[in-house]
Amino acid sequence: MVNAKMLDKIRSAPGFIAALDQSGGSTPGALRLYGISESDYNGDDEMFQLVHAMRVRIMSAPAFSGDKVIGAILFERTMDGDVEGEPVPSYLWEKRGVVPFLKVDKGLMAEENGVQLMKAMPDLDPLLIRGREKGIFGTKMRSVIANADKAGIAAVVKQQFEVARQIIGQGLMPIVEPEVSIKSPTKQEAEAILRDEIVNQLDKLPSGETVMLKLTIPTVADFYAPLVDHKSVVRVVALSGGYSTVDACEKLSHNRGMIASFSRALAENLRVSMTDAEFNASLSDTIDQIYGASVNKH
Repeated sequence: MVNAKMLDKIRSAPGFIAALDQSGGSTPGALRLYGISESDYNGDDEMFQLVHAMRVRIMSAPAFSGDKVIGAILFERTMDGDVEGEPVPSYLWEKRGVVPFLKVDKGLMAEENGVQLMKAMPDLDPLLIRGREKGIFGTKMRSVIANADKAGIAAVVKQQFEVARQIIGQGLMPIVEPEVSIKSPTKQEAEAILRDEIVNQLDKLPSGETVMLKLTIPTVADFYAPLVDHKSVVRVVALSGGYSTVDACEKLSHNRGMIASFSRALAENLRVSMTDAEFNASLSDTIDQIYGASVNKH
């Protein structure tokens, strides 16, 4: 069973979910944005140490608390790391009041039928058990939709919900993330197909089983309202998808019931060269901005 206090916070507290889950493929870009170039480290171990130090700086900043940041999505290595001598998941929940989630997908397959399905996850059950034992509340897994291909989108949603049921079976809360690319020439059409496919899968869930959804901010405001209102959906969160913080927040503010789950937009103004005071002030401003877009709707 999922943790009832965490569930209550995620279901109803005002705020947003921070995505701190860049993995091997996206970490160099995240570090570059932070002001650390690829010539500053040798190999994956050094790279992951540097990105962990960046995440620790974010997680331990005064503004990064459960008042506005209700959850945080972690990369597996981050889950296994420490902050101030304490395991990251328990530090987040017990010290900051932030609900910990774990990114569980192993990346994307090559594009077919306008979509990228998730790679196979043969070791998912052991990872879920380990996460649960460390105090993880839920999980996140991402697929990508590039075009409005009905067969492709149906396959993405079917795969997402198959894995979601496996995650529910381990007592964790799945975040289903079929991302529609903001560069898609058929973004609006893809969203229409996606919404129908998600409703179809939600309606098949056994009574009492629930999921969260992480979706690209739709072209038409409030287009995902039927998903927000669905009895099997705990919360709908929005990904920034490459939009700047300003653009993502503006678009999000027009969508009732959707809250942010931004990664790049959360960290885009942070630099390794900043003093702690500068870093904390910059992060605080960004958190206020994303919180405002998640809570105050036009």
